[in-house]
Amino acid sequence: MKILMVEDEKYIAEAIAQVLKQNNYSVDLAHDGEYGLDCALSGIYDMIILDIMLPKKDGLTLLREMRANGMKTPTLLLTAKGQIEEKVYGLDCGADDYLPKPFHTDELLARLRALARRPSELNNEGILEAGDLRFNPHTLLLTCGANQTTLSPKEAQLLELLIRRMSTAVSKEQIIDRLWGYDSDAGDNHVETHVSLLRKKITRLQSGVILRTIRGAGYVLLSGEGGA
Repeated sequence: MKILMVEDEKYIAEAIAQVLKQNNYSVDLAHDGEYGLDCALSGIYDMIILDIMLPKKDGLTLLREMRANGMKTPTLLLTAKGQIEEKVYGLDCGADDYLPKPFHTDELLARLRALARRPSELNNEGILEAGDLRFNPHTLLLTCGANQTTLSPKEAQLLELLIRRMSTAVSKEQIIDRLWGYDSDAGDNHVETHVSLLRKKITRLQSGVILRTIRGAGYVLLSGEGGA
């Protein structure tokens, strides 16, 4: 599971990131709100840990802009402010949970596990939908009407990323970050291979959904309704 942590106090961010990595999370760090928003809008993260007091752009502004751009990534707010009014305002801005500082790492991990169990707003009873495609991320089964196929774990990650960014181009760099991690040796050829495999499976299902290559921009998933 890939987490973005937006926290300007670097020693705190690095300490928490170390704990998260020890618990098998992949973590990227951002130390200001502007960069944090750019990262959040990439759509490659499963969850976001967000401090409120940030330079360049405060956390609540970041959160509102993220939600306004259609990003539904589960977000946990971290802040030194513990007043009930601040909690309510943060939740109203689009946060999914709220954890005031100081906190115990066991509680942070428990809250992240709880967020991970919540169904995405993009699915219906645990099923991700894109046009006439239905994908079960638990069984890796992709269906279109009466036709079905099973995706590999990497194909499943790729499809979920494309669904979350439906009708928006996703770059090869974003795909590499999501599927392999920014520090991996994966290159463009790895992305092209998995895109080709996923596209063939979608075609075999006789789906109207189109996985299109956008030269210089990456790949985009289109519903097929006027998007061909």
